[in-house]
This record gives sequence, structure tokens and C-alpha cells, in this order.
Amino acid sequence: MVGIRETRRLPYSAEQMFDLVADVAKYREFLPWVIATRVRSDSDTEMLADMVVGFKSIRETFTSRVMKTRPSQIAVHYVDGPLSDLDNVWTFRAIDDTSCEIDFAVDFEFKNRVFQAIAGQYFDRAFRKMVAAFEMRAGELYGNNSSSAHNVA
Repeated sequence: MVGIRETRRLPYSAEQMFDLVADVAKYREFLPWVIATRVRSDSDTEMLADMVVGFKSIRETFTSRVMKTRPSQIAVHYVDGPLSDLDNVWTFRAIDDTSCEIDFAVDFEFKNRVFQAIAGQYFDRAFRKMVAAFEMRAGELYGNNSSSAHNVA
């Protein structure tokens, strides 16, 4: 299984970051490689969503169950698609009313060993690009105060 974890301190509230991450329907607007999303069902605590990701001529659809615990955690569990497994967890810890610490961890495994080997080589760069996309989106939505954003780990 390939995995990575990053902790960041951001100049946005835990509620703001929770809302940004929970808004799966908007991912195609700002996340690299996300072509489309479809939210099948959504409540305050649980969502079932499909995401189409692609790069060049490769397109794959993933279905995930998203468990939401406002404002502290979003846990994504793999339901169906080209992987054997996918888990990612966002944890939001308020520092004060206007800043928070975010911990993001993701683990995945492809069914196809060749894809797994290729993904392992590029995953770190792709992960960092996605984290940066969430930070940029927060700046667009809540005001750009990224000078105080930094790695904690």
C-alpha cells in the first residue's frame, strides 16, 4: 500500500476548511486531474460520491463513502473503482477562530501491480500538487493570507 501524510497550519478556520473539503461537487473546479464529480447522496454525516479522474487518455471512476464529523474530521472510504483500497482522512484542529491545523493522510493500493508501481513513483508529487490546490482554493474563497501557511511536520 502507498501512503503519505502531511500536516499544515493554515490561516483559515477549521469550519472553513471542513466546508471546502466536504464540497466534493466543486472538486472539478480546482483539483488537478478531477474531470467530474457526482454526489449520489449527501447528509450532514455521510456522502456517497463518484469522481472521474484522468490524465491524458486515461480515465477512471471512483466511488467513495465520505463520513463527516463537523468540524473536526472527514474520512473517505473506497467503495468501487480501479483500486483495491483507498482511505484518506482529513483532520481539522482549530488553533483559534481564524486558523487551524490540518492533518491529511491517504493510503491506496491499485488492483494492477504495474499501476501500483507507477503510482508509487509519482504519488508524492501528485499529493503535494493536490494539497496546494486545496490551499489555493481556500485563498480564493476566504481571502489569500497564505504567507502564514506552513508545514508543521
